[in-house]
Amino acid sequence: MPHISAAAALHICMLLSALPAQYLISQWYGMDTAQRIQITERLIIASWSSFTKSYLSLDAWADHLKLWLSKTRTCLNVGLLILHFRNWYYGEKKTKTGDNEAETHSYFAESTHVRSPKPEYIQFSVGQVIVHKRFGYSGVIVGWDVKAKAPEEWLQHKYPPAKQDLKDTPHYRILINKANGFGKSTAYIPEEEITIIMGLEVVHHPDMKAYFSGYDGSKYIMQRWLKKIYPHD
Repeated sequence: MPHISAAAALHICMLLSALPAQYLISQWYGMDTAQRIQITERLIIASWSSFTKSYLSLDAWADHLKLWLSKTRTCLNVGLLILHFRNWYYGEKKTKTGDNEAETHSYFAESTHVRSPKPEYIQFSVGQVIVHKRFGYSGVIVGWDVKAKAPEEWLQHKYPPAKQDLKDTPHYRILINKANGFGKSTAYIPEEEITIIMGLEVVHHPDMKAYFSGYDGSKYIMQRWLKKIYPHD
């Protein structure tokens, strides 16, 4: 089968379309003047009639309006569906984000869950000043968990297989004394790594006033909101 290029196909179409045009022209010029005037009048009347029916008729405008309203209603329905879907999607996403944020704040002894009753095996209390046994920095306890509560990745990094048992021991959140120049501002450490210091009042940390209102000679005095969380400390 011979191959026909696009240019050749277009040329053939133009030749074919020229045939009816030549026929109409020949018919038009084959008529006398009176016939041409009569045909012209018919075309003008037909065009005017079509125009009046399409644009000057109340029924036609009513039909156009109904068609436009139906299309608009369809668009509105689609728009509402899109809006509902968008609200549902982002609402669910926001809810999930909120759940993640709540879960995040339950880590590292930041949960606002009231610690009552206080288990007897929790040796230390919020407000006590501590020293890290290995690293030597001092700080103050601002919260505790009966066992480590942290993201699984953090726990795996912090506690290799040989130290897995430490995950189930009490953990304390510490504001690290800036005077130590340790670099970190907070720590979350197991009970076995800290020891208590009595009579050390000065702990420099920008968040001290948010947690404590003063010092009673043995430990820092908790703010009212913190005391509600740790009523037995």
